[in-house]
Amino acid sequence: MSDPNRGQFFAPLDLHFARFLAGLTTVAADEVFRAAALLSRATGAGDVCLDLAAVAGQPVPAAAGIDSPAAFPELGAWIAALRSSAVVGSPGQKRPLVLDGGNRLYLRRYWEYEYAAAENVRRRVGEAVSHLDTGRLRQSLAHLFPDGPGDESDWQKTAAAIAALKRFSVITGGPGTGKTFTIARLLVLVMEQYPERRLRIHLAAPTGKAAARMRESLKQAREGMRGRHPAADQLPEEVHTLHRLLKTLPGSPYFRHNRENPLEADIVVVDEASMVDMALMAKLLEAVPSAARLVLVGDKDQLASVEAGSVLGDICDRDRMHGFSAEFCETLQQATGERLDARSGSPAGLQDCMVELRNSFRFSAGSAIGELSRAVNHGDAGRALEVLDKPGEGSIVWLDPDAGSRALTELQRLILGGTEACFRKDTPAAALQELNRFKILCAHKGGPHGVDAVNRAAEQMLVRQGLIRPEAALTSPWYAHRPVLITRNDYALGLFNGDIGMTLPDDASGGRGLFVFFPGAPGEIRRFLPYRLPEHETVYAMTVHKSQGSEFDEVLLVLPDRDSPVLTRELLYTALTRARKTVTIWARRSILAAAITRRIERTSGLRDALWGQG
Repeated sequence: MSDPNRGQFFAPLDLHFARFLAGLTTVAADEVFRAAALLSRATGAGDVCLDLAAVAGQPVPAAAGIDSPAAFPELGAWIAALRSSAVVGSPGQKRPLVLDGGNRLYLRRYWEYEYAAAENVRRRVGEAVSHLDTGRLRQSLAHLFPDGPGDESDWQKTAAAIAALKRFSVITGGPGTGKTFTIARLLVLVMEQYPERRLRIHLAAPTGKAAARMRESLKQAREGMRGRHPAADQLPEEVHTLHRLLKTLPGSPYFRHNRENPLEADIVVVDEASMVDMALMAKLLEAVPSAARLVLVGDKDQLASVEAGSVLGDICDRDRMHGFSAEFCETLQQATGERLDARSGSPAGLQDCMVELRNSFRFSAGSAIGELSRAVNHGDAGRALEVLDKPGEGSIVWLDPDAGSRALTELQRLILGGTEACFRKDTPAAALQELNRFKILCAHKGGPHGVDAVNRAAEQMLVRQGLIRPEAALTSPWYAHRPVLITRNDYALGLFNGDIGMTLPDDASGGRGLFVFFPGAPGEIRRFLPYRLPEHETVYAMTVHKSQGSEFDEVLLVLPDRDSPVLTRELLYTALTRARKTVTIWARRSILAAAITRRIERTSGLRDALWGQG
């Protein structure tokens, strides 16, 4: 069924919200209506607030569905009118809308989230870690990081040192830069500072899939340190989703752990932090006690959260490079022995709490995936298309729809070849392993090249191959070897948004009934009756957003044949870096070039609040 609102500038919710607020004021109702409709639209698109200066005086789109005038008000007059209204207040006032000094308009709860997050980060940055044995710190660092990357600085060692020296730290880096390796060693480093007690360590990630991947990676890192670093035996084995860590209150947007009831923690490490939205980050910061160390880990260049905000990017001041302050640079050199030339003229502050890991151990210097990822990340469409035209060692294949029927035939062959492989696996363990080998990624959920259409096409191909019985496909969504993606957390079952399972008959039941199998703890596989699952969908294909926190040997990226605001360099970069070995891209040249030159620009005041710059 087509979307009746498709092509409209404002969604019905935007207009209902705007009419409601305009009805609460007898002054400047028209100005409030337009501002409220734009603000609702902006937050729905992922912005934390509305930059009035960006839209003031601009023509009203024909699809806006609102009456004249033909343009939005000029900025000065609009600001004055809004400030005269009973529904718009200044920061700190209890009004539905908040207008700050930077001409940013917020829903009050989003202003409160942003203000609380900024205040919390600034407070942590300004607090020193007490009772640190600098001699022991140097010893531990030398023991944990004995071999640096040659003549370059050892950024992993530097990141670990920062996490030990600071109550708040950020470790960012692209795929294969050793973020999990660094997490394991920085935890051992901090534990070795306090040999007289066992530290309370919490590990978390935004989704169940990301948590499971972090758990497995840390298990491998723990095994690699055993026998050489005794504290490694105390590394926690459990990784929670953030919602489970903070303990959701059913039917409420709040958590059991908050400012009044903080976590019992000495260290909290959050992986895949780029996926954390503004509301959740504010609540996390409030729940972590001020005396604890908080470490955020993620790739600042990946897609931002699905909900409002681009918090990790704002915290890292993504578009600018900041060196350490001269004072802290000296402290780091004394602790690590590394020669650090990156210096900032700014006083000690947030720039001293973060480090970017720069050496990729997954993609070699000549890797086509690595080269393409870097070109996309830098917005260099020309270089990216050069890499695609000459993919080098063959880790990248480009299928251009404009190349004719041969490209379409190859696309269908890849879809069938990648999806039918699961049907050759008879055991849950083998089938689940195969699911992590190949995945189709799409930019959209709907549309002719979206997840729903590709999933249907894959099922039809499998029916024609005789791998799915036609009657099964018509009468029920359930059939043997159906891959399933969980789309809603169920804490009672321990199934979380992003978990992927495989449907198979169970040998223990004589093969009479179907069960859905999911990976559990290392070496464990859990089974569920289909009707017990929370909300779910078929997952031959998934959106790039849903794939965050996952890795696959082979990725097939299918892009739409028309340009879309969703197509950005962050989406392409995230899709490319899900692949360990090969990427095939189905896309027109013009679509790829447009996507690479488009950035996600989410409006918020967090960057200004933390870095003091516009």
